[in-house]
Amino acid sequence: MKAKHVFFIILGVILLDQALKFYIKLNYYAGEEHAVLGSWFNLHFVENEGMAWGWKFGGGFGKIALTLFRLVAVVWGTFLLKDFIRRKYHRGFIVCAALIYAGALGNLIDSLFYGLIFDNSNQFSQNIARLFPPGGGYAGLFHGKVVDMLYFPIIRNAHFPSWVPFWGGEEFEFFRPVFNIADASISLGVILILIFQNRFFKKEQLMKKATLEQGSL
Repeated sequence: MKAKHVFFIILGVILLDQALKFYIKLNYYAGEEHAVLGSWFNLHFVENEGMAWGWKFGGGFGKIALTLFRLVAVVWGTFLLKDFIRRKYHRGFIVCAALIYAGALGNLIDSLFYGLIFDNSNQFSQNIARLFPPGGGYAGLFHGKVVDMLYFPIIRNAHFPSWVPFWGGEEFEFFRPVFNIADASISLGVILILIFQNRFFKKEQLMKKATLEQGSL
């Protein structure tokens, strides 16, 4: 697979991810929600200070550490992708690696720059953020919040049966997490690698087997 094809995959994911994030940030206040397809697919604007799918990690210090980790992962991933292409790994595996890389880069852009270029989106005053506000952004470099908006509450306002241990009678919702295109790209890449790993690494397994057989002669 050629490097230019990998570049276009990454560029496509980044453009889609950032375009939707900019649209949400400049048109929705935090917490605002609008139905897209019935009640099971909504655009619901939340800002995530932590990891993918809304997980958080250790306050202000954790935020810097997480952004630095993303930065290191993206730099390291650049060299990994180049090596995968050079060594002619399976096309499908390279596509999955490109999806994971693009997702990581998409969320890194938010973490690095969104605090500098946007002001706050406030749920209580229903304030919609501005791009490049006169007074500056809401945070410094490395402290930007990741914009999430894709919400699929397929089952809402349901309750666990009373006989279920620990959660009996409590409210149940599926699917609760709010995520973005970058998160979806990472998840898709990882899931496809897990599903098709035997096909992706068949060539390498055959080469290793041939090397072992030659060594035993």
